[in-house]
Amino acid sequence: MKKGVKIFLVILIILIITILVDTAQSKFFDNRPFIKITEDYNDGNVYQKDKGIFVYTYNFSDGEKVTVFRWEKYAPPAKEKKLVDLQKEENNIESENKMNFNINVVIDEKTYNAILEENKTVQSFINMLPQEYNMSELNGNEKYIYLDQTLPTNSYNPKHIEKGDIMLYGDNCLVVFYKSFDTSYSYTKIGHIENLPDLEDKNITIKFEK
Repeated sequence: MKKGVKIFLVILIILIITILVDTAQSKFFDNRPFIKITEDYNDGNVYQKDKGIFVYTYNFSDGEKVTVFRWEKYAPPAKEKKLVDLQKEENNIESENKMNFNINVVIDEKTYNAILEENKTVQSFINMLPQEYNMSELNGNEKYIYLDQTLPTNSYNPKHIEKGDIMLYGDNCLVVFYKSFDTSYSYTKIGHIENLPDLEDKNITIKFEK
């Protein structure tokens, strides 16, 4: 037998053995094949598919691996469903975040619901809660207090104040309006207290709770 043929046969045998060993360690030990092409699904969040010579290995985000022969019929519906579960979790988180933008406002032992804006001012304000403030009367339409700390601002002129509006004047003056009127002043809106009654023309205590 010619030397060139012998070398070819040796290389061929080594290649076949390598492929068989790689296939066996993938199929029977659920390892990723060494000789493969990897495809990402959903940017790798759900699973990766390693395409070996004779096997496919599915690598899931929870660390589980499933190896099947190329000719086997296999679809990972349960794992694909995980994407739906992830989306549901994201939706639940968004819902929880939205719920966190509702707080309780206690005035004269009565609790009112306040719907907050979604901005950096509100995030900083929420982190301060719970707080109870002795708020001063002003102009027959608002209660205010100067906070001990400053908050981020994004002030604008709303042109009209609605009864129940919670505003930040400047960067540290918290204001609760109990009457509606037009205004030329600028505020950063924090939120709105639902069904706020007319408050007496005097200083009162208002408690803000998560």
